[in-house]
Amino acid sequence: MEEHYKHNMILENRKKLNITGVSDVSEFSEEKVILSTDMGTLNVEGEGLHINSFVQETGELHMEGSIDVLVYHNDTHEKTSFLAKLFR
Repeated sequence: MEEHYKHNMILENRKKLNITGVSDVSEFSEEKVILSTDMGTLNVEGEGLHINSFVQETGELHMEGSIDVLVYHNDTHEKTSFLAKLFR
């Protein structure tokens, strides 16, 4: 059974990012971090990105770096079956 957390973000001066509601870190590098949240996949892009802490049990993630881009991707359309698309 999946845990669901309240999802919030606090971005301080485009240098510090605190996020709640994170269920997984899919990918990370100094230029890009991909997170799974209850609100969809979140891509964070910038320079010198560093995850200071991630507590999966509480869904809290704290990171630093020069943050240039925050983009959500809605994953629900990918989970629609072929038959559901066919009979729309």
